[in-house]
Parts: sequence; C-alpha cells; structure tokens
Amino acid sequence: MNKFFFTSESVNEGHPDKLADQVSDAVLDACLKQDPHSKVACETACKTGMVMIFGEITTKANVNYEAVVRQTLKNIGYDHKDKGMDYRTANIIVAIEAQSPDIGQGVHGMGEKKEEEIGAGDQGHMFGYATDESDCYMPLTHLLATHLGYRLTVVRKDGTLKWVRPDGKTQVVIEYLRENGAMIPLHVHAILISTQHDETVTNDQINADLIREVINPVMAQYAKDRKTGASLFDEKTKIVTNPSGRFVIGGPHGDAGLTGRKIIIDTYGGWGAHGGGAFSGKDPTKVDRSAAYLCRWIAKSLVHAGKARRVLVQVAYAIGVVEPMSVFVDTYGTGNDEECVRLINHNFDLRPGVFSGTRGLNLKRPIYTKTASYGHFGREDEDFTWEQPKALQDPPASA
Repeated sequence: MNKFFFTSESVNEGHPDKLADQVSDAVLDACLKQDPHSKVACETACKTGMVMIFGEITTKANVNYEAVVRQTLKNIGYDHKDKGMDYRTANIIVAIEAQSPDIGQGVHGMGEKKEEEIGAGDQGHMFGYATDESDCYMPLTHLLATHLGYRLTVVRKDGTLKWVRPDGKTQVVIEYLRENGAMIPLHVHAILISTQHDETVTNDQINADLIREVINPVMAQYAKDRKTGASLFDEKTKIVTNPSGRFVIGGPHGDAGLTGRKIIIDTYGGWGAHGGGAFSGKDPTKVDRSAAYLCRWIAKSLVHAGKARRVLVQVAYAIGVVEPMSVFVDTYGTGNDEECVRLINHNFDLRPGVFSGTRGLNLKRPIYTKTASYGHFGREDEDFTWEQPKALQDPPASA
C-alpha cells in the first residue's frame, strides 16, 4: 500500500504517568545541580493523595526529596484534591538507597576512571529516528499530538480556558504516502482530545473552546506540507473531543501513575523503534537514556546532511564495556546504509563516558525535568544538545 493511515498520541504533564516521570527527573536534577557526578535511578509511583519515590541514589548532594516532590506537583497544577492531588497535603513516601557497589565498581570504578574509560551503566540496545517530513525531523503525527497537548496546558495555566484541569490526552491520525521509503504526510485525517475539566462546563463548550483555542492554532502552525506550505488540516478532518462524555475525575485519583510507562510518547509516537528502557529518573551513565539521545543525535545529523530522508539508528552496549556491541542503520531505501555506518564511526565517539560528557552532549546538567513532558525529541531548546545536528565529515576512502 502506498497510502496508509498512522496514529500517534501524547499525554499532558498532568497525566499520572507523566507526573511520575517529572517527579523522578526533578529528583535527578536536584542531585545533579549540586553534584554532576550523582548516580541516580529514581522511580515514582502515585495514586490518590500519595506520591512514593524509590530507587538507588549515590550523591554528595543534600536534597530535601519531599520538598522536590511537592514543588513538582505545584508546578504541574495539582493544588486541590478535586483535581486528583493537592501538593500541600499529599502523602510523600521516600524509599531511597545507595547504588550497588558492584555496579559502581564495574561501570565507573567508584570515580577514578577517565571519561574515555567509563563503560555503559547497563546492557541494552537503544534507537534513534529521524525523518524529513517536518522541519524538526520528527514524525508529523507525533509532532502534532505533542503540540496539541502542550497547547492544552498553556491555555490552562494562562487562564484562557479556566475549566481545564491538569490531566489530558491527545491523538492524531494522518494519511501518508509512502514514496521510495520516505513518508509524505497528505492530510490530517482525525484529531482526538480528552481533557480533564471542572464540573460546570458543558460538552458543547468543551468542543467549541478546544477547536478555537487549541486545535486551530496548532494546526495553523504545524499542519503544513513542508514543500508547498499548504495546510493539511481542513473541514474534512474529523474532530473528537471528550468522547467519554465526562472527565471530571482525573490525575492520580482517576488512575495510578508510574515512571516509564509512556516511552513511545517520550520518543517517536510509534515510528522507528524503541529498545524498551525508560528515560526519566536516570543519570547519564544509564545508556537507556543517554545512548537514546546519542542515537537521535546521529539520526538527525544524517537526515540533516541529506544522507537519507529517514533513518533508524541502533547502538547496543554491555554493562561496564566501553565500546558498543553493535551499530545498525536502516535508511528504509532512502540512503546508503553502509555509508551511514562509516559516517557514524568516523564522526561520533560512541563511548558512554565521552558522548555524555563535555566533549559530546554534555549531559551531566540539571536539564531533565523539562524533558519529562511533551517529548524528549524534536524540541527547540538549547539544552537539548542532541537536537543540534552535527556537521559530518566524510571518512577517508580506505575507511
């Protein structure tokens, strides 16, 4: 089939799983702010009136974990029990232990190893993906779903739509044309928004307000043909808002939340591939996170350089081992796979201590809370160093 429909979804920062991701990354940032060499593996679980953080942390930082959790809840907007959580009265449970010395010795030698000697913090295989269907080299389905969710949060926080509450989900269906391996968006087929709301608003008002203040602005800015600028959104686009009919009970009161349950939303919306490891709450020695950023950096650099129209990159590691176990590239027929592998080996240092350090992506900084909602990729933020394409140099002819 040359034409097909594809769907991606996103969730707002008030979704209980995203709440958990943000708490875990807020704890990570608090540690890195005082000690860039902190080793953090922080998980979060939440339910009605309760947030629990647990895991392994070894750091010189002196962190008030309870205060970090409460501030994160406040920033999201959980300030009343009717919304599913109140940051002032929530029960905060802390169950943190130190990192296993077996892992510490095997990976970073308890601090005495140089960057180029540091091995991967665990085994795993990570993926990065890029496509030329949007200016930021992200799949358009995922890009639109993410921006709809972000816009929904903006109009909630700035008071434009006072009835909106923190929890919410979006979904976008696009009709595509497959052209020699590349993906060409043809039309926004359907848009779905489910948002938590207060008890007074009617479904008719919800529908009208979301179309006017959320859907139309996002579609006008992002739903365009990249070559012609023509709109991909029109009167034929199906719009569905709050199909359940009522969404007053939400957040942790409506559903439990756990770190790492939204890994596809965090990445490419179902396109490409995912190695399985979650990101949030993990310091850069954990290649589940840092090598996924590396792979995105590589993939975006290849597409930006015109080496492929879309590409999937995989790198695999063994715990404590410096060099990767394997490197894989699939350009879906839009480029030369073997040439791309040679370019990667010539232009990128794949050793974990190097690419996560100052000679690479400079990941030992407190930048992670903002990655934990609205996607880790495709963002216009200078702290997202993996989103800045690298100028590629051709390897010697004999390489």
